[in-house]
Amino acid sequence: MSVKQIVVISGKGGTGKTVITASFAALAENKVMADCDVDAADLHLLLDPRIEERHDFKSGVTAVIHKDKCTQCGLCRTLCRFDAIGDDLTIDPVSCEGCAFCSFACPSKAIEMKENTAGEWFSSQTRFGPMIHAKLGIAQENSGKLVSLVRKKAKEKAEHIGADWVIIDGSPGIGCPVIASLSGVDCALVVTEPTLSGLHDASRVIDMARHFQIPVFLVVNKYDLNIEMTGKIEEYCRKEKVPFIGKIGFDKTVVEAMVRGKTVIEYSDGEITQRMEDIWSRLQKEVSYGKG
Repeated sequence: MSVKQIVVISGKGGTGKTVITASFAALAENKVMADCDVDAADLHLLLDPRIEERHDFKSGVTAVIHKDKCTQCGLCRTLCRFDAIGDDLTIDPVSCEGCAFCSFACPSKAIEMKENTAGEWFSSQTRFGPMIHAKLGIAQENSGKLVSLVRKKAKEKAEHIGADWVIIDGSPGIGCPVIASLSGVDCALVVTEPTLSGLHDASRVIDMARHFQIPVFLVVNKYDLNIEMTGKIEEYCRKEKVPFIGKIGFDKTVVEAMVRGKTVIEYSDGEITQRMEDIWSRLQKEVSYGKG
């Protein structure tokens, strides 16, 4: 059986996406976890990974002026449209966009374009199995490339150990990191909250997933805070033919579990745990049998 990849996404941050992903990590058997929310990674807070491998993530370039070759002509400063070169002809790495124009224009060939270390990615072990995760550097771009790398390494790990599942904590929103999180997965689980903006954000990310022909399922978190709005979300799902596979009530034990660095599956055997189990069971069946 080929590795099945499930990504948990949301139209915005803070909907409970990571809590649900961590619950799946506790419930699923023979899996690899991947945290693709590299701009604000937090799955590690619940899974407590033990890092076994650490690798630099290289992306983009920044100009460096070699003072021993520089003739102080100032042409580079004149030409730089990003104002990244100061009066003393030093380059601000944050302002530099890596366009390399200064390097090509420099008459003394004193400017070199050097590859950036834009972050790190890790291969770790958790109490639930292997996990691939990453950390994007401060003010660094190209998070989509780092997400793609994490996805690739997680799948390679799953294939190497003969795992059945890759469970992915995706990025929120509809930007480049989300597209990288979605690419090539078997299904996407969209997590939303019972608000008008929650429905709007969910519909946008559902439209995007469908554009890439990814089967989509939806779950409402904290549904009991607005029963009427939850009903409207269910109606939206019926109208748009989006499988509605569960709703999770507001439960203080979620916060208690997070404070202790545990999943709700480990911390509680109450209703919320049963809901998580039901959602995972249905999602597993839907993906295994190619529904959605």
